[in-house]
Amino acid sequence: MGRDDRRKARDKNKQKLPQVPQNMKSDGLDVEFSQEVADQNDLEAMARADEADKRAQKRKS
Repeated sequence: MGRDDRRKARDKNKQKLPQVPQNMKSDGLDVEFSQEVADQNDLEAMARADEADKRAQKRKS
């Protein structure tokens, strides 16, 4: 058994690797929601995000 025989078996799997379907990929944009239906976790997350944005802006300048 030569070196080439092992390489052929190993490379066959590369064609079968799973790919993410186009309809399951996210665009990375945030989803809008109503302030009236926001719960406590949503409000805390918004506050943390605002603080993180301020820290990021401070580091840039």
